Amino acid sequence: MTGFDPKAHWQDVYSSKATTAVSWYQEAPAPSLDLLQRAGAKPDVGIIDIGGGASMLTDTLLALGYRDLSVLDISQSALDAAQERLGAAAGKVDWIVADVTDWRPERSYDIWHDRAAFHFLTQESSRIAYVERLRLALPVGGHAIIGTFAPDGPEKCSGLTVQRYDAESLGAELGVGFGLIDSRRYDHVTPWGATQHFHFGTFRREA
Repeated sequence: MTGFDPKAHWQDVYSSKATTAVSWYQEAPAPSLDLLQRAGAKPDVGIIDIGGGASMLTDTLLALGYRDLSVLDISQSALDAAQERLGAAAGKVDWIVADVTDWRPERSYDIWHDRAAFHFLTQESSRIAYVERLRLALPVGGHAIIGTFAPDGPEKCSGLTVQRYDAESLGAELGVGFGLIDSRRYDHVTPWGATQHFHFGTFRREA
């Protein structure tokens, strides 16, 4: 998309809409919690939520006693909303304002979680850059949980065209060294009652 500025786009979205009024809002972060358990997430593991924005997942994990949480998002407004909601508890989280495709991880994480960020990367160069960051941040033995629109899911979100995936096509994007350990569909119901078909793939870094 010529001249498209993703940072400006998402800043506008989170500045102009309540966090409960966007299509991806989810008060109970399922199936993310189930998949984190499937990946063996204990309270002391390092988890990074890519494109986490103002997601309720962080609140839920803090309430469950998780102690090493990071949230990365391109929008400062999204992270501000999450921190305001969490209050003093926000100080327990590492908040990272960055575009994941040009971010340089300063540490490694046990689990990389992404609910609905990767599918916005419609250019091959952006997807390659994403996977490069994933490989830098996730050591062998770590898990990547990536949720995208399924092949029969929406073709657009927030006015943007998306790339839809199943387990095979998502695995092909990640490339060698990632073994699929869980694949499932999930029907997300938006705040206004529409149903969106998602696919979640969980991969273990093998090499």
